[in-house]
Amino acid sequence: MTGEYQALHKYLQDRFADRIVLTFGEIEDLLGFALPEAARMQPQWWGGADPPAPRSAQADAWALASRTATVNMASRSVVFERHSPLDARRAR
Repeated sequence: MTGEYQALHKYLQDRFADRIVLTFGEIEDLLGFALPEAARMQPQWWGGADPPAPRSAQADAWALASRTATVNMASRSVVFERHSPLDARRAR
């Protein structure tokens, strides 16, 4: 994982907890820059892209750390939950 969201990826990858809640401010502190306006206004920004479209750079940060992101716009926070290939097979 490289790019501007690498610090978020590393943070999520290195955490033992299966569920991590971060505020927008905490995410910005990790990244070292402000989130774009779309992150604050559009829940879709946190959803990545549906296949076969490529994922966004920010979605790669949590997806490559085996996490999903669920945003709460009202509380300005995001829940990152760990998933595994086994979880994907169970969902089928």
